[in-house]
Amino acid sequence: MKDKYWIAFSSIEQIDSCFILKLFNYFNDIEKAFNATSDELKNIEGLSIKKAENFLKLRDKTDSDKIISKVTDKNIKYLTFDSENYPEMLKNIDNPPAVLYYKGDLSLINFEKTLAVVGSRKTSKYAKDALNLILAGLKDTDICIVSGLASGIDTAAHLAALENNLKTIGVIASGFDYIYPAANKELYRKIENGNGAIFTEYFPTFEPLKFRFPQRNRIVSGLSYGTLVAEASIKSGALITANLTLDQGRELMCIPGLITNPNTEGIYKLLKNGATLVTKAEDILEALNWEIKPAEQLKIDLTNLDDIETKILNALEIEEKGTDEIMAITKLDIDTLLINLTTMELKGIIEQVNGDRYKRV
Repeated sequence: MKDKYWIAFSSIEQIDSCFILKLFNYFNDIEKAFNATSDELKNIEGLSIKKAENFLKLRDKTDSDKIISKVTDKNIKYLTFDSENYPEMLKNIDNPPAVLYYKGDLSLINFEKTLAVVGSRKTSKYAKDALNLILAGLKDTDICIVSGLASGIDTAAHLAALENNLKTIGVIASGFDYIYPAANKELYRKIENGNGAIFTEYFPTFEPLKFRFPQRNRIVSGLSYGTLVAEASIKSGALITANLTLDQGRELMCIPGLITNPNTEGIYKLLKNGATLVTKAEDILEALNWEIKPAEQLKIDLTNLDDIETKILNALEIEEKGTDEIMAITKLDIDTLLINLTTMELKGIIEQVNGDRYKRV
């Protein structure tokens, strides 16, 4: 079983995927690469002698059988670079992870329709609301939302995915021994248990150190056909991911924000440089050339509504409303309104939110 050599390589904190894959590509055999001699390493063009010597010292202290047990004993699954199921989109980036550790069920995910969503950690209510509105337009489709499981927009993206029956992938910047931020513990659990997967390139014991977050971003964009930036200042991690998206030849999209918000400066810079402007789900589908029509996916027949249902639906066309507002617009009495609201909710045409308020599905 050669997987243990991939895992053993990955467990050495002082080397990275670039080093591992350089050796793998040279020897074309991960076992030979791991057991290489000093003289063999010196023959590899472009390999740092200092890094090679450091690897040999650390390699000799690494027991590959014990190392892989530290992963499997924790029920952590993994994909090595030469695995059949390693995501093809990720394999094509400049510096793909040598090993992807994961929790969750990959069979649930359509890797042909992956959308990254990134943005500010200190996000505005406007950005969250705009993102929720856009992702709601993708409800019940096979699109998978990819983000970084950080606070702010990342968390909002994962939660919106769950709310709209979309699968989601969270890419973390540490090993699975850590949950960061701790407030997302329940979100981790929901994603792992039937709603997607959590990926990391880091061995379980690796801490969420500051430099690992920008490294993680290349995986977020690398897994995805396009990246949607929801909010970003000029000097933000989201802009790093945006630039990686362009470097990787993927589609870059932005949600416009309030010009009074400093966290939209990065957005407008990207838009001026040619990023696609997104205000609704259809903009994403068009940009990525995905043949999905959310209304068809929902399978809701809006052609057979009666006059009262049509009045109610029209009243909710722009935004959610309370029963008093709907009564004022439709001129219906309260009993008739409540009966029809219940019927329409059961049909899946509208849904109740925030107490007595309703919105269109």
